[in-house]
Amino acid sequence: MNAKKHLNLTCRLSHPAYPHTLSPRTSKETPKSVCFVCSRDILKWGDDLYYSCTTCDVEFHKDCYSEPKKLTHPYHLQHPLDLIDSKNHEADQTYKCTWCGSNHTRWYYHCSICSFCLDASCSYKYPSLTITNPQSHHHPLSFFPRPLLVPCDACGLINQSDPSYACFQCSYIVHESCINLPRVIKITRHQHRLSHTPYLSPTIRSSCRVCHKNVDNKYGQYSCNHETCSYVAHSKCATHKEVWDGRELEWEPEEPEDPENTAPFKKIGVDLIKHICHEHALRLNKYYKNVGDAQDKLCQACVLPIDSRDFYDCIECDFSLHEVCASLPRELDHALHKHRLVLDTSPQNDYDDMSCSVCLQRFSGFRYKCKDKGCLISDIYRIHVGCITLPDVFTHKSHEHPLCFPILEHRYKEKIICKICKKHCLLSFLQCTTCEFDMCYRCATFPNEVHYKHDEHPLSLCYGETADGGKYWCDICEKELDSTKWFYTCNKCCVTVHLHCIFGSSIYMKPGFTFAYITFKVKVLRNNSITRPICDGCEQRCPTHVYYEVYFYRYKLVSCSLECLEQRINGLDQRVLRRMKVVVVT
Repeated sequence: MNAKKHLNLTCRLSHPAYPHTLSPRTSKETPKSVCFVCSRDILKWGDDLYYSCTTCDVEFHKDCYSEPKKLTHPYHLQHPLDLIDSKNHEADQTYKCTWCGSNHTRWYYHCSICSFCLDASCSYKYPSLTITNPQSHHHPLSFFPRPLLVPCDACGLINQSDPSYACFQCSYIVHESCINLPRVIKITRHQHRLSHTPYLSPTIRSSCRVCHKNVDNKYGQYSCNHETCSYVAHSKCATHKEVWDGRELEWEPEEPEDPENTAPFKKIGVDLIKHICHEHALRLNKYYKNVGDAQDKLCQACVLPIDSRDFYDCIECDFSLHEVCASLPRELDHALHKHRLVLDTSPQNDYDDMSCSVCLQRFSGFRYKCKDKGCLISDIYRIHVGCITLPDVFTHKSHEHPLCFPILEHRYKEKIICKICKKHCLLSFLQCTTCEFDMCYRCATFPNEVHYKHDEHPLSLCYGETADGGKYWCDICEKELDSTKWFYTCNKCCVTVHLHCIFGSSIYMKPGFTFAYITFKVKVLRNNSITRPICDGCEQRCPTHVYYEVYFYRYKLVSCSLECLEQRINGLDQRVLRRMKVVVVT
């Protein structure tokens, strides 16, 4: 037996300031007594190893060592604690852990003198009584054996479950988790490095740029060192596992970013560029006059129609990019992810790889992927252009207050429902910094204007009217439209259209694109014929600008949406095939 690894075990009956070392014993050595915890014979239960404290003259089973009958713990040095079985106590008595406030499970420790209670999980925590060289302070720190009911000097928060340490010489008190806060960090929510400072100047009044709540100047926080920058973040917000990548940068030199390394194109002439995503030169067009054909010309990056905005057009083939999309950098930092993101312009032809990790919509355009090979989700994390162009804080036209992207604790305290579509926000969403207003990224990325082939004017996004706003009818499905919900309208021509009728689930799917679904090849086709095809799933006319065609063995299936496509292929069997009215391919 290798006894060296047991040398650091201490008797849990001894005082933490003067711990007794436990000695490992084997079954070859005759025990002097029964197990101090369970009062059973040491060797009767077949254990090959047990522990002995020669100072206290007690012995423990290997499995019983972690839960002795009596305990002297750093959280309550005044009195010993007794192990209690809640089943042996009256049912009307409710015990909570004095340290963390949680309700006890069956076993817990209790002080019969002052009613102090400690649950099992807290009893396993043995903080050091003294920290001689703390990173956050210039004096040694002593363990503070009480739940901290005042703000921590390093983070400004009150957290009773986090052990704390104090420097009585400086009247400084800090959480155990804040002792080694990094001094210099870089987060993707800000372009500069941030440094931890013990307080802010009283002339600065700022809110945290992560959670957007007030920052108390008296306590530690992270701030930007640039003279013209006023970026500030709470200590716990800036070092949150979703915000910070875990790298301490105090002694690492700051490398200036070379714009040439992130530029997506090179200028090769007047209004001519060579983009990394295309083999031909692209020419800048200042204005697209043929608005009636807007549905036929799509940006290859965001997959939205080319409208009157400036755009780049290929001089040799049918390839177009919005000027804004063509300028998207090859690499960028974004609040949606804690690592740097890199632009991927290659087509993804597998259905499972076509979903945006933020809005969960399928797309066939450009995407940003995690650059960090050590990231646990780098292989599956991707963001389409529509989501990446939204800043972490912005004001949407449908709401009077700024919206921000909250971190994990603020997102999953309860089930979040989008105020617009009334659907559950599964992963990422935007939250109002002032009131209880939440919006999913799908709703936030709807374009403000779209072009409809049966209207010469662009349709504007209407954010709902009052209940007595009158009746409207959708120009596509010819059904009544709920005027209290979002819809597209042309005020000049009195045209109104449902959002789902003009986009459906195919807003970011471009015609001519082909992808693989399971073992089947699916084509995305433009829905511009005089007679719209009938979906084999819902048996309705395909309403949106694209539809899907797949050959199921010898049968051709048409789907109006990705939902119908999934349902039909996943639910098909030979009995269904015989009943379907499909076209046999010869």
